[in-house]
Amino acid sequence: MPLERVIHVAEFRASLRAFMRESERIARRWELTPQRYLLLLTIKGAPDGSERLRFTDLAERLQLSPNATTELVARAEAEDDQRVTYLRLTREGERRLSGALLESDRFRRDLIHGFEELAKKFRRASRQ
Repeated sequence: MPLERVIHVAEFRASLRAFMRESERIARRWELTPQRYLLLLTIKGAPDGSERLRFTDLAERLQLSPNATTELVARAEAEDDQRVTYLRLTREGERRLSGALLESDRFRRDLIHGFEELAKKFRRASRQ
């Protein structure tokens, strides 16, 4: 593998890790653990736009075991339809998630730019 490609991947990984650390710092400022931030973000960002997820879908999206997911959502507000339990954000969860998302917008833009730059570098390297 060409050294230039390894360097680009290493730079990208370093940028990704910096993004994750900054996101965690911002989440904590909004009184969210990194895990709780991810939980709120995952529920609010349900792929179907409903802003709710079934427990099993949440566990799958978070790549967690059912036990770990149970621990994570133990205090979450739930709505039971007698067949499936859906998880939704509370008002306080909405407030904290919104604040953390708004505060970290610049870092997401930087990460997107990093992805774009890495893609350009990979395309150039593959043409050589």
